[in-house]
Amino acid sequence: MTHDRIWRKSTFSSANGSGECVEVSLAQDALVRDSKNAGGDVLAFSAPAWRALVSWLG
Repeated sequence: MTHDRIWRKSTFSSANGSGECVEVSLAQDALVRDSKNAGGDVLAFSAPAWRALVSWLG
């Protein structure tokens, strides 16, 4: 369940209120959601896929 998880807002989210906010919850997998729509859709990544994405972005 996504409501039992700890969510952290991305440090790259816009601070000017434009609504471009992303949150991530890390456990055995990684979940990503729009912080302005916390009850909406969630992207799920396996741990290896999340590490590969973060490595590619970094």
